[in-house]
Amino acid sequence: MNNNKNIHFEKYKELLKEIDQHASFLEDMHHKHIKCRNGCDLCCIDFSVFPVEFYFILNELKKINFKPEPDVDTKNEICVFLKNSSCTIYEQRPIMCRTHGLPLLYTNDEGEYELSACELNFTEFDFDDFTVVNTLPQDKFNSKLFLLNREFIAKFQDKKYGELELIPLKELGKQLYKNENIQ
Repeated sequence: MNNNKNIHFEKYKELLKEIDQHASFLEDMHHKHIKCRNGCDLCCIDFSVFPVEFYFILNELKKINFKPEPDVDTKNEICVFLKNSSCTIYEQRPIMCRTHGLPLLYTNDEGEYELSACELNFTEFDFDDFTVVNTLPQDKFNSKLFLLNREFIAKFQDKKYGELELIPLKELGKQLYKNENIQ
């Protein structure tokens, strides 16, 4: 699994690079409208990620000897990695965190295209001006992540995860905290 894990982590890094490049392009294009800054934490909620993303982030946090806060068992809706309105894992943050706040184009359950943007951004922007050129194609990146995750979980000998299974981010904190206190 270890060699396969490295292959999947490299593919995940390539996906992050592609997403970060697209996000940077959109941030430059929409800089007058984007209010996302350190201290803005409206979108920093407790959510879940695919196993490939979970284990990649866990691996990266272990590499830098990240020390989690002792309150990783928090029951509230706020991300466990948010401290003093700032992300403590910003460089290792999940894809969702890298794209939130940008104008996202995706298909809804009825197969129709929808646009999503942070309620704090684009307050003085005509939504009719959004096109495929100035939005992030969320379905494209979600599909790539889904397929990569499917490859990743197939390598677990015990078939530990299903294709649609997600792991709460707070489990990252618990895992790191547990490992830190075992040593």
